[in-house]
Amino acid sequence: MNNKFEKLSEFLTQKEKQGICLAFSGGIDSMLLLYLCRNMNVTAVTFKSVFQTEEEIIEAEAFAKQCSLKHTIINFNPFENSELRFNPKNRCYLCKKIMFSSLKNFAEKNGLNFIADGTNFNDINVYRPGLKVLEELEISSPFAEFEITKSEIREMAKELGLKDCLKPSKPCIATRFPYGTNLEETKIEIVKQGEKILAKNGFEANRLRLHGDVARLEITPQKFNEFLEKREDIIKSLKAIGFKYITLDAEGLRSGSMDI
Repeated sequence: MNNKFEKLSEFLTQKEKQGICLAFSGGIDSMLLLYLCRNMNVTAVTFKSVFQTEEEIIEAEAFAKQCSLKHTIINFNPFENSELRFNPKNRCYLCKKIMFSSLKNFAEKNGLNFIADGTNFNDINVYRPGLKVLEELEISSPFAEFEITKSEIREMAKELGLKDCLKPSKPCIATRFPYGTNLEETKIEIVKQGEKILAKNGFEANRLRLHGDVARLEITPQKFNEFLEKREDIIKSLKAIGFKYITLDAEGLRSGSMDI
């Protein structure tokens, strides 16, 4: 364990006395942070909404159970906020403000005085409007505070034998739609199905961005040739669930392509 993680472990051990409440999405960042707290007084909290896939919730539950940790799922309906339905530029901020306010209330009711999430050091250097919420609500991000990067998290997860250490990131499904789009649940579900089709065809790292009738597929450029070989079957499957026009993005998979 490198020096950063040693200092982090010492820090978490000190915070255990306060009771730890961890926002647990099931992604590799929060998964590793939860694993490092597994022998402490910690409760993991996962938010379940239309913006996550069912598989993400199931995986989060399974991991918490595997580690014999307290785990609570809080149902969250983003459409109860009329602004969120139209996917505004500050959607991430509004969404996280609702969720983390709820998380803070949960923590207070259960005597957990240290609230944390898995934001890493790389996250603070890119466009992440939701990070402002963590500052406003005094939510700790230990990985960011100890300058632990995504690659270091993956390396440590691999060293510890966490099976999902190389699992691709799966950001909120709302990121698949342009800002200002009416986020209809039927469209959200079809995007989830479309990404599942891509994953089953060998493109686990993917995004399916929906622009009206056009589905813009993002995969890693190294997989372009493989995609072209499977093109007909993939197109057939995507059209069968309702997509009309399908295009492969020549720039490939990248984070925040809707933020341009």
